[in-house]
Amino acid sequence: MLIAARPLQAATPLDNSGLQCLEPISAGHKVAAHDIAADAPVRRYGQIIGFATQDIRAGAHVHVHNLAFKPFERDPAIGSARQNPAGPGTQNQPEQFMGIVRADGRVATRNYIGVIATVNCSASVAKFVAAHFSAEKLAEHPNVDGVVAITHGSGCGMDTDGEGLDVLRRTIAGYARHPNFGGLVIIGLGCEANQMDALFAAQQLRESEQLKALVIQAEGGTRKTVQAGIEAVQAMLPAANAVQRQPVPARHLVVGLQCGGSDGMSGITANPALGAACDLLVAQGGTVILSETPEIYGAEHLLTARAQTPEVAHRLLERIRWWEGYCERNGGSMDNNPSPGNKAGGLTTILEKSLGAVAKAGTTNLMAVNEYAEPVNAQGLVFMDTPGYDPVSATGQVAGGANLVCFTTGRGSVYGCKPSPSIKLATNSRLYQRMSDDMDINCGDILEGSCTVADKGREIFELMLRVASGERSLSEQHGMGQEEFVPWLLGAVM
Repeated sequence: MLIAARPLQAATPLDNSGLQCLEPISAGHKVAAHDIAADAPVRRYGQIIGFATQDIRAGAHVHVHNLAFKPFERDPAIGSARQNPAGPGTQNQPEQFMGIVRADGRVATRNYIGVIATVNCSASVAKFVAAHFSAEKLAEHPNVDGVVAITHGSGCGMDTDGEGLDVLRRTIAGYARHPNFGGLVIIGLGCEANQMDALFAAQQLRESEQLKALVIQAEGGTRKTVQAGIEAVQAMLPAANAVQRQPVPARHLVVGLQCGGSDGMSGITANPALGAACDLLVAQGGTVILSETPEIYGAEHLLTARAQTPEVAHRLLERIRWWEGYCERNGGSMDNNPSPGNKAGGLTTILEKSLGAVAKAGTTNLMAVNEYAEPVNAQGLVFMDTPGYDPVSATGQVAGGANLVCFTTGRGSVYGCKPSPSIKLATNSRLYQRMSDDMDINCGDILEGSCTVADKGREIFELMLRVASGERSLSEQHGMGQEEFVPWLLGAVM
C-alpha cells in the first residue's frame, strides 16, 4: 500500500517499474501498490486494515468504495513483545521541569481555582462566580492562572444507584483532587440525583479552607449563592497564590494522549513522533495515558503483546469485548469511526485508524488498564478505557491525574483543556500553515524528510517540559478549555 504525500494526478509515476496512478489521488489517501483480489485482506503498517470489496488494480485509489471493515480473529500474543527495561529514572541525564509541588507531594503544571457544578442546573451559577474574577481582579494574585468554571450537562435524570452516576461522581472528584487546582468550590442545586452529601461520601471528599461546597436551594437562590461563591474564592486566593515553581524531575509528568481530526498522515508523522516523546518521558519515570478504546480496536493485539502481566492484557481484552457488546446493544458498529472528516483525510476503516492511533503510545510496556476517570497510579504506559470522542476521553484522563495533554490532528482541532494545558501536533505542513494559530508543533516535516521521527519526538518532549513549566500553549493563549469538561454519560436519561 502506498500513501500519497501530496495530491497526485492520473498517470503520475509511482516507482521505477512503470506503476502509475490510474486516477487522481488526494494527499493522505491510499494507492494500491499491486493488484488486489476481491475479498483479499488489505494491509498497512504490516497489519490488516480491511478487505477488498472488489478487484483493485495496481495504481488505483483504495478507499471506502472498494475497501471495507469486517471482523476477524487477532492473536493477542500476550507478553510476546514485553521489554525488560533497566527501570524508570535510570537514564544518564535526568530531565526536569519547573513544577508546583503541593503539600501532599503531587506536582502541578498549572495553578487554577475551580468552580465545579454537580449538575447542569447549577452550571450558570458556577459560571457567574468564575466570571467575576477577571484578569484585573486577579492582578494581585499573579501565581493564580485563573478561576475556571467546570460545568456539564448531566447530574440528574439518572439512576441514583447506577453506573452512570458513579462515573460522574468519580470524574468530578478527580477534578476536585487534581493538583492543578489550588482551590475549589463545588456548587449544586439541591434536589438533583447527584446530591452533594452523597458525592462527598462516595468519593471521600472533605470540606476545607480550599474546598467549599455550596447548595443553591440552601443558600437562598442565585444571587446569594453567587455572592457566597465569590467570597469563598476570594478567601482561597491568598493561599493559592502562595506557590512558587521549582525544579522537579520529569517523572512527575502525567500526559494524556489524544488524536482527533485524524488523516492518512497521522500514523506516519505526528502519532509515532508523539510515541517517541512518550518513550523519552517513560524512560524518565513519567506516565502517559493512552485512551479512546474504540480507536484502538483492531490494534489491541499490539498492546497486549507489550502487557507487563497477563492480567493487564486480559483486562484490556475485556474492555474490547465490553465495547463490542455496547455497540451491539445500541445498534451501532465498531466501524462507526472513522468520522466523515477522517475519511476525507484518507482513513477508511476503524482498523486503519486504530493502527495509526496506537503509535502515540510509543514502544514501552503496558503497565496498567484503568476504568474511566479512575486515578492513575502506575508509572509508564497506562491505558484508560474511554470513548473515542475527544472531550469525553480527555476529561477522563484529566480526572485520572493527567497534568498535560498532547493532541495530534491531521484535519485541525481547536481543543483546549483546563486545568491541564493542551499541546497540538499537526500531522502535515499544510494544516500547520493553515491553522498556525492553533498548532504548537508541525510534524509534517517528517514526511518532507527534513527531520526524523526521533528528532521530532525530542522536540515534542522538550515542549512538554516547557509547557509544564508554565509556557502557555496556543489553546491557552486563546483562552480555551473552560467548555471542554464532558464526562462520559452511561445509562438511560430518565
